[in-house]
Amino acid sequence: MALTKKQKDVLDFITGYVRENGYSPTQKEIQEHFGFKSLGSVQDYIKYLTTGGYLNNDAHSVRGLMPSTVQQNAEEIPLLGSIAAGTPIEAIENTDTISVPTTMLGRGKHYALKVKGESMIEEGILSGDIAIIKHQTQADNGQIVVAVVENETTLKRYYKKAKQIELHPANKTMKPIIVKDKECEIRGLLVGLIRTY
Repeated sequence: MALTKKQKDVLDFITGYVRENGYSPTQKEIQEHFGFKSLGSVQDYIKYLTTGGYLNNDAHSVRGLMPSTVQQNAEEIPLLGSIAAGTPIEAIENTDTISVPTTMLGRGKHYALKVKGESMIEEGILSGDIAIIKHQTQADNGQIVVAVVENETTLKRYYKKAKQIELHPANKTMKPIIVKDKECEIRGLLVGLIRTY
């Protein structure tokens, strides 16, 4: 399970607190440190970090949070905003990062985009998922790509025909986007997906 920047910040705070004091912070101290409006937010972070194996939580202790000694190797990659899995929307670039297991990444540069829309649901790609993208400008027929059409970015299955490019959704209610070859720019290839519950 990968971590968002905020989840990693919470984990780093707990880890640093334990290292400095020899015991973990209380949920109230975590809430005050980050300015969360409720303890429920803290509990959501703790639940995710515990489920992902990053934290051990002794529910019978007020200071029962301990970072796991075994953590999977992870790499920080840029989280560049949103991508439509529907009608193309502009990808909003920002400076956030997300921690991703190195097993998801091969060679080359990678980045992440948050999926919005329903057009790839039959591929199991849902709105709210984080798409892990390998940066490249070429693709083979049938691969799922990040494509830019008229300065807008979308996630679709790619098919190159004789004189045109077809970007196919995975939703029976939607039609392919069909453009001339030079009107479509490939920005990357889908290599992984992260979903939080």
